[in-house]
Amino acid sequence: MGSLKEERKTTGWAARDPSGVLSPYTFTLRNTGAEDVLIKVICCGVCHTDLHQIKNDLGMSNYPMVPGHEVVGEVMEVGPEVTKFKVGDCVGVGCLVGSCDSCRPCKADVEQYCNKKIWSYNDVYSDGKPTQGGFAGSMVVHQKFVVKIPEGMSPEQVAPLLCAGVTVYSPLNHFGLTGSGLKGGILGLGGVGHMGVLIAKAMGHHVTVISSSDKKKEEAIDVLGADDYLISSDITRMQELADSFDYIIDTVPVHHPLEPSLTLLKLDGKLIIMGVINVPLQFISPLLMLGRKTITGTFIGSMKETQEMLEFCKEKGVRSTIEVVKMDYVNTAMDRLVKNDVRYRFVVDVAGSKLEDE
Repeated sequence: MGSLKEERKTTGWAARDPSGVLSPYTFTLRNTGAEDVLIKVICCGVCHTDLHQIKNDLGMSNYPMVPGHEVVGEVMEVGPEVTKFKVGDCVGVGCLVGSCDSCRPCKADVEQYCNKKIWSYNDVYSDGKPTQGGFAGSMVVHQKFVVKIPEGMSPEQVAPLLCAGVTVYSPLNHFGLTGSGLKGGILGLGGVGHMGVLIAKAMGHHVTVISSSDKKKEEAIDVLGADDYLISSDITRMQELADSFDYIIDTVPVHHPLEPSLTLLKLDGKLIIMGVINVPLQFISPLLMLGRKTITGTFIGSMKETQEMLEFCKEKGVRSTIEVVKMDYVNTAMDRLVKNDVRYRFVVDVAGSKLEDE
């Protein structure tokens, strides 16, 4: 098996500058420690966050950058203190690969809220070595930030669950919105929105997709299984459905009014913000006060919730809608993502792309 201390090289596809163009890049994996797992990447989902990062949209990108945080792979080697995994296991890695392990969020098993969390890429480990993501042949990850993929789930199907899936599962779980019979709305039908429909339906909810046009109505109802489709500019139907939703998951990543959603919520209803928006959102306070409504948001999910969500999706047969591509198509995939031209998640077949031959 070779020494855990020896340095290994792997090849990924990296962005070199804010153009965001990805090309082959060979780099050294960090040394594997006692609780680390060496993973051979099988596939990796493509998230909108990857696009923002490679193009430096948030103004804090470091290059060269290998993106990818919806990683599914096979365990090739484990450190001597690894107890959760063995060689040959199919495993997943999401948005995080580290945290401080001592703060209040870490002790409460919600390490995604740790102020010292370490991102899967575009970050540095405690030793200063840069983190690189799943658009690469291999990764070394601490066992705490690795999840076991339930037997029988295909790697390509699992990939989007590791970010988009847990992002919608976490608030439903945390706020006690998992019981059957609830009425939920999903605002926006992209990668996160489509997972929201699937997971809420699997929980037994009546699910309405809320959109600005009727373009996705057929897909929402016939393909994803939503119960209803509401166009937000249809004043008559908006009035009919006022005060009727237990929750709305808002996945829209651009500035938009909150009042229409608040009007739809019933007493104690929750508007759960999921879209990353860097300009202030506004609302009229009586809309909140007169129904004891809540505007809230959550961030991805914990490792515990990720494992629970995978087991739930296995049990309920949740299958995401994906388009599998090879790595040499990834720049085209990113261009299509800019145009919202994907239903609903690209997944890169990393193992089938023969990166090590680059």
